[in-house]
Amino acid sequence: MEQVLHETGTAKNKVPLKKRKKFLQDTLAGYLFIAPMLITATVLTIIPIILSGIISFTDWNFIAGLSNIKFIGLDNYTKMFSDENFIRSLTNNFVLILVIPVSLFISLALAVLINKATYFKNAFKVIYFMPFISSFVAVAVLWRVLFHPSSGPINGFLMSLGIDHPPAWLADPSFSLISVMIIMVWAGIGFEMIIFMAGLQNIPSDLYEAADIDGATKIRQFFSVTIPLLSPTTFFLLITGIVGSFKVFDLIMILTNGGPAGSTSVIVFYLYEVAFIQLKSGYASAIGIALLLLILAITVMQWIGQKKWVNY
Repeated sequence: MEQVLHETGTAKNKVPLKKRKKFLQDTLAGYLFIAPMLITATVLTIIPIILSGIISFTDWNFIAGLSNIKFIGLDNYTKMFSDENFIRSLTNNFVLILVIPVSLFISLALAVLINKATYFKNAFKVIYFMPFISSFVAVAVLWRVLFHPSSGPINGFLMSLGIDHPPAWLADPSFSLISVMIIMVWAGIGFEMIIFMAGLQNIPSDLYEAADIDGATKIRQFFSVTIPLLSPTTFFLLITGIVGSFKVFDLIMILTNGGPAGSTSVIVFYLYEVAFIQLKSGYASAIGIALLLLILAITVMQWIGQKKWVNY
């Protein structure tokens, strides 16, 4: 009897041991799969952010070496509130956010029209998506030619319509930022249109049939069925669009170099100027941390607000 009980207890103990061994193996396999991404994110993102946060409390020129680091506390952060160039760049970034609703509206309209098209649907997708996958250098050079004040095709067309003094576009502080916004809309609608089309194709056709039976018009179906069911897609594009508008750099660098008179300078471009032209690594790091916190705050507000309008 005692031997039977002993063998039974031993068998029961073996089962948890096998489960624990299986669990450890699965856990180890999981960590091995995520290790490349985890190591890359740690080395290229997390560690630089931590180091930037430390450097932001210093007055340091990275060319001078680590021996010349001088801690100055919160001086770099307080300096931003009185820095006219920083405030102008931040204001320009908030103006660039206006690109997002305009771009979303145009891309949604195109997605609905192309989704209902019978012919050349794939051709339209490629045509509108080409600007997004094209080199920003080539795109910027192309638009510099189009926006040329005297010999550009756009002003040539406006003068042919009887406008004697068309805008100087990129060379005019009053129109330079508007010109950049036009280019951003043109370059971004292709990607947003493709995402919207994917969302449209995931909407069950039964809902439209039920709405049609209930007597809903096409416009009513669009606002009562299409828009609510596309809200997760819209939310995704809204977040990525706002984050992307705060990260814009290459377009500004090639088109205007922040000019004229700082009218197109944005946070990332000003950070580049401070870090690599003025060689103020501490102040540039403070600007970077401020930008990180700003984007984080905007994203959190969107996540809180999405509960009222996003339908999952």
